[in-house]
Amino acid sequence: MNWKFWEKKQTCMEQEIREQAQIAQTILDTYIEKDGSVNIETPENINRIILVASGSSYHCARYAAELFGSISKIEARAIYSSEFLLEGTIAHHEGLLYIFITQSGETTDTNNALEKAKEFGVNTLCITNKENSTIWNASDYQVACHAGEEKSIAATKSFTSQLLCATLLALKFAQDKDIDVYEHIIELKTIPGFIEQTYTLEPRVKQLAKFLSKYKNIVMTADGQSYALAKEASLKIKETSYLYTTSAILGEFMHGHVAVLNNKNTVLLYILNDNITYTAIKNLDKIKESYNPPILVIGNRTNHVKSTYNLNIDCDKPIIKTFCIAVMIQMLALQLALRLNRNVDKPHGLNKVVK
Repeated sequence: MNWKFWEKKQTCMEQEIREQAQIAQTILDTYIEKDGSVNIETPENINRIILVASGSSYHCARYAAELFGSISKIEARAIYSSEFLLEGTIAHHEGLLYIFITQSGETTDTNNALEKAKEFGVNTLCITNKENSTIWNASDYQVACHAGEEKSIAATKSFTSQLLCATLLALKFAQDKDIDVYEHIIELKTIPGFIEQTYTLEPRVKQLAKFLSKYKNIVMTADGQSYALAKEASLKIKETSYLYTTSAILGEFMHGHVAVLNNKNTVLLYILNDNITYTAIKNLDKIKESYNPPILVIGNRTNHVKSTYNLNIDCDKPIIKTFCIAVMIQMLALQLALRLNRNVDKPHGLNKVVK
């Protein structure tokens, strides 16, 4: 495959965003065999999964939990590492797998959560970008993200590589249960190309960043699996632009939270990676009627929502669209921060590795 390479960029964050198509190809080449099987070592007879992580890695975990349920038919949930450490007792029955996700492999609360789980003798697996890290050496099973060193504090290529590894894990567990996931395997092979297409949205992303830069409060809302992306978008803009953002599931947002739209310095950003539901249409109509905020849609264009801006790559496969949207929100966070003259690689008060 011939990869496009852009001129040298001013920030590590932009360079690392641009590396994601090639990294996705590396991951696919590493873990998918010629016969379509996923080559990842996992424990057998797993019937429940608990994913533990922090920050962007938690958003990956939340997304993955739904994939394990929908694709692998395995009950799964995600929990913050710090929240997990506060629990007086934890699940430790037979057939349970704990998955720990951390970019560096050295995130203190995630490593401590792993140690807590191991006290109960459960199966443990880590997804990390750092082989031979603390979490790598302490886990029973390991999945390497192959993203290379990430210098910018904001997670970009490490986040999408985690998403792809988690997706492959879901397919692996499905194959172990003799579930036919061949079509999903074929779809995954198109991810690098779709990420390349997403890069071409840069001019429109800059226009949207210019619009958003006038606001101090931004609401990110979504439904279903898109909610994990809404949370990631909120975090990315917070840590790079220092703007106040919040995220909420659209249905829950209508229960009182929607009142923040009385603040005219608020814009609603709706993230969508599948077909919009009737309930979502009603909720968005209610928002428009009662508050009339600018509504920006990242994802599928729909005639049901009157949006001020829309960013989208045409793709009818929700899993593939997830990666396009992930890259879109990274590009948006970058351009918004640059417009506000922020140091995107070293946001004030943040460190890459929590020790």
